[in-house]
Amino acid sequence: MEFKKSYEIIERATANIEKSIAGKRQMIELVMTGLIARSHVLIEDVPGIGKTTLAMALARTIGGDFSRIQMTADLLPGDIVGGLAFNPKTQDFEVRWGPIVGNIILCDEINRTTPKTQSALLECMAESQITIDKQTLNLKDPFMVIATLNPFEYEGCYNLGESQKDRFIISFKMGYPDFESEKAILKNHNRVNIRPEELTAAITTNDVIHLQNTAEKVKISDDVLEYILNIVTMTRSDKRVEVGASPRGAILLKLASCAYALLKNRSYVIYDDVKYLAPFVIGHRLQLNADQPVETGFCEKIVSECVNMVAIKA
Repeated sequence: MEFKKSYEIIERATANIEKSIAGKRQMIELVMTGLIARSHVLIEDVPGIGKTTLAMALARTIGGDFSRIQMTADLLPGDIVGGLAFNPKTQDFEVRWGPIVGNIILCDEINRTTPKTQSALLECMAESQITIDKQTLNLKDPFMVIATLNPFEYEGCYNLGESQKDRFIISFKMGYPDFESEKAILKNHNRVNIRPEELTAAITTNDVIHLQNTAEKVKISDDVLEYILNIVTMTRSDKRVEVGASPRGAILLKLASCAYALLKNRSYVIYDDVKYLAPFVIGHRLQLNADQPVETGFCEKIVSECVNMVAIKA
């Protein structure tokens, strides 16, 4: 009964988001997987293909508080988490929290801001809290950061640090819609942005918490756990890779697989869940050797090859 209710919630949410993002069911499911797994998602691709729209649609679908932070070179850590401000009435300094306080936080073009500012997100993403002047605030539940990254521009951009990348459970590319989907977009959209009346809440934040709690009850066998570990170990021994996936990567692949199984209306994880998700979860965690080509999707290709080499127990 609990799993049936969860699937109904997921279907309502997914169908609602599809009103704004046509022809991108796979990407919607990946974002939902990240949300159910209590983690964060990195979307890499060119501007104008729906990355921001997807984040806004998710926030409106769950009825949560949404904040958009435009990441620029002059942005400071305090512009994200907040800081001390002088109150003339009390003649004292008080903490004022920043736009990170919300349910769905969009960090748009995260590679345009400095590593110092990027690092302001580390505590938020890892601990779901922020600390200013010895005052700690627990962030709202659910809490999710969706960051977008334009991989085709380098001038005025800063590489996303490996420790920052490691906090994202899933990284994927949106890609262009197919011909019929793009035709439908042209017919149905008279404006580029989403209007409030076009997309209302389909579920609640309490429904999201229910999904997250249910995902923790999804069963995963020892054989599947060994399958995950063998994939991760294979990335560490690949000659093209300088630094393979960390234990955190293995844990997040397990959590993503449990969330995805729930999304597919199952109470248990199968090998195909892990096989499908591994490139999205592990790919952005790999650090390649210096002599390897820098090309889009190369890390994901390595992960897929590692997956294919790992035997499945009958």
